[in-house]
Amino acid sequence: MFRVLSLLLAFATLACLGSCRAKAPSAALKFSAIPDHDATALRAKYEPFAKYLTEKLGVEVEYVASTDYAASVAMFINDEVQFAWFGGLTGVQARAKVPGAQAVAMGKKDAEFQSYFIVPKGSQIKPGIEFPKGATGKKFTFGSESSTSGRLMPEYFIRDATGKPPEEFFGQVNFSGSHDKTIDLVTKGIWEIGAVNFLTYDKQVASGNLKKEDCPIVWTTPKYADYQFTVRPQLDQRFGKGFTAKLTKALIEMNSEMAAGFARETMIPANNSDFADILAVARQLRMTR
Repeated sequence: MFRVLSLLLAFATLACLGSCRAKAPSAALKFSAIPDHDATALRAKYEPFAKYLTEKLGVEVEYVASTDYAASVAMFINDEVQFAWFGGLTGVQARAKVPGAQAVAMGKKDAEFQSYFIVPKGSQIKPGIEFPKGATGKKFTFGSESSTSGRLMPEYFIRDATGKPPEEFFGQVNFSGSHDKTIDLVTKGIWEIGAVNFLTYDKQVASGNLKKEDCPIVWTTPKYADYQFTVRPQLDQRFGKGFTAKLTKALIEMNSEMAAGFARETMIPANNSDFADILAVARQLRMTR
């Protein structure tokens, strides 16, 4: 009888161990990014990046695609991803909800980011140094509702220049969902003016996919801070002492080829304080707490 009970106990222990293994949390480090371009292009650049980090960090790194800007913030808040490539607005929104979260790296160009206001070929809205007030009553499109360069800062500058919210200054206001879509919709004349990330526009021109004369720039905003990598707190407890510093180092030291996947030439250190102005504008427009 004792032998039978011992065998049953051994089998139960093995079953429990198997069950525990099945339920154990993933040891992978997961990251996401705001979907500011089409999904195929994002996966093509982020999967090699995940492989690079896997080799550098000695832990499995996985890219988790996001359906929209808000979803990328939600995944970070819910610990479904442990770090993310955010825009300025999504970054301050995420850090506001996760005490201890830190901005650790950004592109060199992100310290002096800008937005372009663009129009279709043949538009009556002409380029100038000042905000194009001739756009009053026109059909206008932002990018994503949560985009820093495609919505937050353009809206701030519109209000500052006109004294009116976009819905009052323009005849109609739209959200395209991404910078690529904004360029496409404005180029086709579906929308009469739009705000877009300057890097996305310049990249399309450099690649030959867009001719400036088909979608002219009529105004360039003042500079502001934008994209950055933000990490969750307590990564050292989860992945080992010094892990956050190791991850930060890998992000800053990525080579130019890898950085080019983010439309950047190089990465530099970042801090939460770099985005104080973004946070102030987001609070002013009631887009974060």
